[in-house]
Amino acid sequence: MFLPQFELLSEVRSFTSRKNHQQIMREQILFLNSFVKRPGQIGAVAPSSKRLCAALVDSFDWDSIEYVVELGPGTGVATQLIRERLRPNTNFFAVERNHRFVELTKKRCIDVDVVEGCATQLASYCSERGFPRVDAIVSGLPWASFKSSLQRDILDAMFSMLPPGGKFATFAYLQGLGLPAGKRFSKLLKQNFSQVGKSRTIWRNLPPALVYRCTR
Repeated sequence: MFLPQFELLSEVRSFTSRKNHQQIMREQILFLNSFVKRPGQIGAVAPSSKRLCAALVDSFDWDSIEYVVELGPGTGVATQLIRERLRPNTNFFAVERNHRFVELTKKRCIDVDVVEGCATQLASYCSERGFPRVDAIVSGLPWASFKSSLQRDILDAMFSMLPPGGKFATFAYLQGLGLPAGKRFSKLLKQNFSQVGKSRTIWRNLPPALVYRCTR
């Protein structure tokens, strides 16, 4: 009686593992194809690892957050972790420009509001959802791939909703920290936030990265 149940459980686990592996491979192929087509919009050859996403979303005291927005969820890895940390009174939506990534994030997190649009329109999206402010912003955007004007425009959009004391977390790839755009973005953070901290390096990510943790 117990042997068949054990064998059935093993088969279910094996099937689930294969299914998850296939899903991961599909997402990696989609990410790579998107990077080849639009390197300035994607900024990486693979989705962020769970370790990096965990370091990103654990930058906040979730008990004190009522309104949170994610910019650039990609395939929804961080989105899923954010959803797991939401409190009953927390309001949340994500903004993604890439249509295929919007579909993947909605599939991974079916109960999350994912807007297909540009981060520069953050104030408009917040107004449509009755957000009077944003207490925390989680970003998966490839800042080091953006032109100076776009970096500034997105930051201005964020500051229109992020009050003093508001929190912001984003990541940077080690390979981009020394590039002009990477240095420019780091300087912008220091100029516009009262506190800017860095996490330890997340080596289990492709490419390795760290997290900026900022307070306005």
